[in-house]
Amino acid sequence: MSEPFTVPVTVRGYETDIQGHLNQAVYLQYAEHARWSLLRASGISQQDLHGKGVGPVVLETTIRYRRELLAGDEVDVSCTFVWGEGKTFRVEQTLRRADGQLAAELTSVGGVLDLSARRLVADPTEPFRSLAATPSLMGL
Repeated sequence: MSEPFTVPVTVRGYETDIQGHLNQAVYLQYAEHARWSLLRASGISQQDLHGKGVGPVVLETTIRYRRELLAGDEVDVSCTFVWGEGKTFRVEQTLRRADGQLAAELTSVGGVLDLSARRLVADPTEPFRSLAATPSLMGL
C-alpha cells in the first residue's frame, strides 16, 4: 500500500484557544483542506464537480485528540479515501507533528450529493473516477 496523501500546515497563532492549543474547530478546517488538496491533486476541481451536478458531503466526523498542537507547530495532514459498497465512503486522516508525534485522528463518513435531486448518488466512486486525471491518488 502506498503512503497516504499529505499536505503540510503551520499552526497559526490566531487559530489557538485561550490555553494556546489549536482550537478544536480548526482540526476540521485542516481536514477539509487536505481533502480538497487531494481532489485537486487527482485532477478534480469544485467547478468540475458542480458542472457534473454533484458535490461531496460529510455526513459524520469523529476526532480523536492525541497530542496538543501549538502556534508554530508544523503539521502533516494525511488523507485516505476508503471505498466500500453503497452510497457512502470513509475518509481517514491524521495530523502528525514534524517530530512524528500523532496529534489527532479523524474519521469521516462521506457521500456524493446529486445537487438537483438532493439525494446521495448510488455509486460515489463514479463522479470521482470520471473526473479524476489520477484516480489512483483517491484509491480508485
